[in-house]
Amino acid sequence: MKKILVTGGAGFIGSNFIQYILNEKENILLVNLDLLTYAGNLENLKAVEDDPRHHFVKGDIRDRDLVNRLFEEYDFDTIVHFAAESHVDRSITAPEVFLTTNVMGTQALLDAAKAHWKLEPDNKYSWEYRRGVRYLQVSTDEVYGALGKTGMFIEETPLSPNSPYSASKASADLLVRAYDQTYGLPVNITRCSNNYGPYQFPEKLIPLMIHNAQQDKPLPVYGDGMQIRDWLHVKDHCSAIYAVLSKGIPGEIYNIGGNNEKANLEIVRLILKELNKPESLIAYVKDRPGHDRRYAIDNTKITSQLGWKPTYTFEKGIHETIEWYLHNIEWVNRITSGAYQSYYNQMYGSSLEANTD
Repeated sequence: MKKILVTGGAGFIGSNFIQYILNEKENILLVNLDLLTYAGNLENLKAVEDDPRHHFVKGDIRDRDLVNRLFEEYDFDTIVHFAAESHVDRSITAPEVFLTTNVMGTQALLDAAKAHWKLEPDNKYSWEYRRGVRYLQVSTDEVYGALGKTGMFIEETPLSPNSPYSASKASADLLVRAYDQTYGLPVNITRCSNNYGPYQFPEKLIPLMIHNAQQDKPLPVYGDGMQIRDWLHVKDHCSAIYAVLSKGIPGEIYNIGGNNEKANLEIVRLILKELNKPESLIAYVKDRPGHDRRYAIDNTKITSQLGWKPTYTFEKGIHETIEWYLHNIEWVNRITSGAYQSYYNQMYGSSLEANTD
C-alpha cells in the first residue's frame, strides 16, 4: 500500500488532488496535514470525508514534532507538498509568514523525510534510501520571474522571483534541490502555471470575478488588465503530479502548463459574457507593485518524457468552472464572509471607491 503525506490538502489544489487520487487509485492511504488557515476548508473534502483511505490531521508543517510523529505512525513513502502561503498581494503586505511557512516549513518536511527514509541516517556520506520513496515539491512558474512578449519558461530558466511570495517559493525549491545534491534525497519539483477550477478561494482572479459579477459588484482589474498567464485546469494539474510521482526521474524538475495563454482582461470579459453581465462592471485599479507582465510554460519535458498532456481547453474549463461556482453559491457565501471580507476591503476598497467617485 502506498502511504502518502499530502500537506495543504484542504486547500484548492490539494483537495482536488486528494479527490483525484481517491477516485483513480485503490491501494493507497492519504494523510492530509493542513493548518486550516483562511484558504483551507474541510468543505472541499466533503465528497471523501467518509473514505477510510483519507485521514485528516490539523497541524502546521513547521511543527517538527508533529511531522515526525506522523512519520512514525503512518510510515510514509511519499510526500506531496502543497501547503504554502500563495497569494501575491498578501505577501506584499505581510511577507514574514510566507518566509516561515514556505521556507522553514519545507525544510521541516525535508528533514523528516531524510531522517525516516535514509538507511543510515547518521552517516552523512550515505546516499542510500528506502526503495520507492519520493518527496514532491509543488511549486510555481512565478519563481522564474516575468517574460517579455515572446519566449517560454523551461526547466533550465534561471530563477528570478519578483514578489515576496515567489521569492519564498524559489527559496524552498533551492532547499529541495540542495537536499537532493547534498543528501541524495529522492525529490522532484513541479512548477505549474496559473490554476483554475472548483474550490479555489475567491481572492484569485477567476473566482473573484465570478463572485463579484454574480452580485453586480465592481470587478477590480489591476492596471490595464493585459497581464498574460498560461491557465491550467486543476484536474490536469493533479494528473500531471501523479504522472511525476509514478514515472518522474528523481532529481528532475517538470514544468506543467495548460497551453492556454490569456490576458486577465480577456478572461474577465469572457466571464461577464457567460454570466450575461455588462462590461461596465469592470473597475480598473492601481496595479500591484512588482506585477509580472507575462508567464508562459513550455511543457515539452513532461509531455515527451512522461506522456502527460493537458486535456482541458480553456473554453471547456472556464465554462465548467463558472457552472461549478453558480451551483455552489452557499460554499462561496460561507467563505466570503468575516475575515475574508475585511481582507477584500483592505486590498481593493480604497481603489474601488476612488474609481467610482
